[in-house]
Amino acid sequence: MGETEEHHPRLILHDFISLDLCKELEFIHKSCSAVGYRPNVFSTTLSHLIATNSGHLILPFVSIRERLKEKAEEFFGCEYELFVEFTGLISWTKGASIGWHSDDNRSYLKQRDFAAVCYLNSHGKDFKGGLFHFQDGEPATIVPMAGDVVMYTADSRNIHSVDEIADGERLTLTLWFSRDSSYDEDAKLISLFSQSLSNSQDDDPVSYLPFPAPSNMYWFSAEQAPSHQSGFDISWARVHILGYSFCFSDDKICDIKSESSCDLSELLMKPLWLARDNEIFNKEFVNSLHALQVVQFYCWKVSELHAINVRAEVRSVTQLLMSHTGRSCRLKSIPLGDHELAKKVFHFGSTNEYTEISFDWTDLYSAVVGWETYSHQLRKKLFASLSYWKTHQSIFPVSSQEIEGTTLL
Repeated sequence: MGETEEHHPRLILHDFISLDLCKELEFIHKSCSAVGYRPNVFSTTLSHLIATNSGHLILPFVSIRERLKEKAEEFFGCEYELFVEFTGLISWTKGASIGWHSDDNRSYLKQRDFAAVCYLNSHGKDFKGGLFHFQDGEPATIVPMAGDVVMYTADSRNIHSVDEIADGERLTLTLWFSRDSSYDEDAKLISLFSQSLSNSQDDDPVSYLPFPAPSNMYWFSAEQAPSHQSGFDISWARVHILGYSFCFSDDKICDIKSESSCDLSELLMKPLWLARDNEIFNKEFVNSLHALQVVQFYCWKVSELHAINVRAEVRSVTQLLMSHTGRSCRLKSIPLGDHELAKKVFHFGSTNEYTEISFDWTDLYSAVVGWETYSHQLRKKLFASLSYWKTHQSIFPVSSQEIEGTTLL
């Protein structure tokens, strides 16, 4: 190491993560995230994915965790094995910032030795503000660009800050590493998998359907107000800014309203439909998380959907939409929050990149099929990998030769 590296050990890796993987992790975060640890921050932890029956979505994280751990051990000259203490997707929206601090400045974080911040989208293109600054040493400022990684010691040698987000959503994959094996994230995750998958079968056609966490984990309020007095449900908000709305049957709405202890956000745990421009998609989703994952899959794969080989004959638009004389007359769209606040938090600039894309109901149907195929194949690989992970008490890439017959999209 040179003099600067010795005094302020840090490493910048450009284009370390492929743009395709950046987009896949963005899909996971925008379809699964919960309210984060500070105002205007949203997070997706691996334990949260497992708890919501979306544990198969940790597969895209596995190789990058392994590569980053190896890179940290090599660069920082570790003569011991490092353990991943935390892995999470974290996004910062308008108004979020953090002042000068080091990652171990709180007593309960003393186990953290090294940090890696992987940028999944780009300053200027996807958000404004959010520059990363080191208090001393070089480089002094990091401009986030998709695919780049910054690694540093989590101590007073690398005190840092992040500028306030002025617009858009700044998305990172953040990992912390520890020398202390008792903080190893892998063993805890494998235990959670063992509990959650104990009664599951990898060939169950609906085993990958997500189960939302309690509604308060998805409720955002700018004023940190108590339960649902102001703000919005983030799953509703994310589909709303993309031009969709959730529709519910009259009887479900009546059931919720009749229970004084419940609020309308409880509807998001129940079956619902997607609507757009007063047209209702003829597909029942089991809950809001199911619908949101399909919508975000559509956003991720929109340029490829025409090429997806759907498992049924091409359907006409009239077949994909509900008749106004049929069940649709008993469905209602219910706003689940503040429209303007949702736009302020999740919208970027004067336009939205997805609303500029020509929408097609047939493509959304292809997204339903594509999302099911993607989820089922990840679920199959998860079941095949789990026995290896249990044996070694470590989550690591399992080769295709070891998992015969499994091919990911």
